[in-house]
Amino acid sequence: MHRTPQEDGGSPTLPRPHDLGRRADGLPPPGWIEVICGSMFSGKTEELISRIRREIFARKPVRIFKPRTDDRYAVGAVVSHSSLELPCIAVDRASDILRFLDGEVSVVGIDECQFFGEELLPVVETLADRGLRVICAGLDQDYLGQPFDPMPHLMAVAEYVTKKLAVCMVCGNPANRSQRLTASETRVVIGATEAYEARCRRCFHPRDGAEQPALPMDKVAKLAQPERDLGRDPSTRFYSDSRPPEAHHEGRHAGTRPTADPAAAERE
Repeated sequence: MHRTPQEDGGSPTLPRPHDLGRRADGLPPPGWIEVICGSMFSGKTEELISRIRREIFARKPVRIFKPRTDDRYAVGAVVSHSSLELPCIAVDRASDILRFLDGEVSVVGIDECQFFGEELLPVVETLADRGLRVICAGLDQDYLGQPFDPMPHLMAVAEYVTKKLAVCMVCGNPANRSQRLTASETRVVIGATEAYEARCRRCFHPRDGAEQPALPMDKVAKLAQPERDLGRDPSTRFYSDSRPPEAHHEGRHAGTRPTADPAAAERE
């Protein structure tokens, strides 16, 4: 597997086939697999969109897919946390991807690959064998810091792998892990800033309740709603601990940390 030199998580410089038509031996041009992996908030979808957009500018026929379960921002689009988006096709299973492709498509993008499971691997290899450029993006670790299938297998068979890093929301160092903020122990919990934080190796504590504030699931559901439904300032939408929004506002205006004991506050 070849790795291209990168700086600050930049995109690799990828070679293009010299002949995009059929080869002299009658075989299709060579395809390849690119994998973009990393933690939550590391820019995986943003990088996927950037690469696909360059192909669109070059007037290449492209298709983008994602699992239907990922409905955080939109069903019919891949959307980054920075609000970049491109239209896509949402599918229930990886095998459905093949049904939406014709002989004209030369580039395929697949977002949130970790939700497709091992079924995705033969689909991706089939597309690359047909001569397509296949760009896969997804989490390489789950909320426990364990390899998130099928990403390790995709990385093993890919020609190009880009490891994206986020910024630790505790200490500010490079982060490659996703800290879950809810009490759920199921492997797949769809969420964004209301349910996850990017953490570095030192600040990542997946089983430590003291370091991992647990938000009640009903509060998580409310936080996930659009701000206009909540009727409050978007800047107060999410919080890093379990205190109510009012406590944050009181602490901010008074210049002190709110205390649960009014009598103690008076003594101070």
